[in-house]
Amino acid sequence: MSPMTQFPICLVLMAALCLDQAAYAQYVEPGASRLAPQSPQPPPPPKIEVPKVPQFDAPLRYNYQPLPRNSFSDRITRCLDDAAAAGLGPADRGTYARSCVN
Repeated sequence: MSPMTQFPICLVLMAALCLDQAAYAQYVEPGASRLAPQSPQPPPPPKIEVPKVPQFDAPLRYNYQPLPRNSFSDRITRCLDDAAAAGLGPADRGTYARSCVN
């Protein structure tokens, strides 16, 4: 090969070596893969709370509400249905319903 044809090849090789060095601008730890993503931050430690201890002398607390009472119309309807299911005639259903509602 003539020196004139070797000169462009030499320039291309030197340019390739210089550009190859620019690819290593980011630091990679030894033994780590270059394709692996960075590990995420560890989660914060759990919050530890002391449970509330019941006291012996504390007043009792009930966690229920009394059932709501049905309306008068609902009670009449239920009593008339019960009377009909029991086989009472129309005259006796009114008497039964009055005593049942109260």
